[in-house]
Amino acid sequence: MSDAAADPLVMDNVSLTLPSAAGPVEILRGLDVRVRQGERVALVGPSGSGKSSLIAVAAGLERPSGGVVELFGRNLATLDEDGRARLRRGKVSLVFQSFHLLPNMTAEENVAAPLEIAGRRDAGEIAHEWLERVGLSGRARHYPHQLSGGEQQRVALARALAPRPALLFADEPTGNLDAANAAHVAALMFDLVAETGAALVLVTHDEVLAARADRAVRLRDGRVAQEGFRAA
Repeated sequence: MSDAAADPLVMDNVSLTLPSAAGPVEILRGLDVRVRQGERVALVGPSGSGKSSLIAVAAGLERPSGGVVELFGRNLATLDEDGRARLRRGKVSLVFQSFHLLPNMTAEENVAAPLEIAGRRDAGEIAHEWLERVGLSGRARHYPHQLSGGEQQRVALARALAPRPALLFADEPTGNLDAANAAHVAALMFDLVAETGAALVLVTHDEVLAARADRAVRLRDGRVAQEGFRAA
């Protein structure tokens, strides 16, 4: 199957067991999840249900204990760490609850960084364009500590989408924001994902936010408890 024809994400009978002082802990248990091109999928469920672990395994940041994870038709088990990083580069982006901006770089430099790593000579120009799209062109020269939480998350969103990935993972992207900023960032994210055509996998506790997705997958105790329903 070619990358062009493959679904962005397929997880087949995926499990994850991690060691602890009390013994092995089952985090994910036989998960089956598929995300199609351009689809927006919300992962919902109580704390500890495995949502963030699913993202870590799906993005190739954590190796599963069992099952198969495919990104764009490539089985992640066949790739070493460098191979997984190359597969993600330009195709997969992540946004987290904590903004993870580099403190010694300006907003524009933060957005430009992954583009520069990818060898884009127009990284600065693209970064400025994306800051304008998230309403922060006037804050391009500011450092993270000079920005509000909502502004920092908009920078993180611009950084994630500037390379035009085919798949965006967003792990509680509005979790650290007040209601007004959360609504603003959520609207931007859905608008920009629709514009770029990227698939979205969104972890959220917010049922209203989840209702904006095309489909929701509800997790409980590391398993899929319900799938295929509108979250509203």
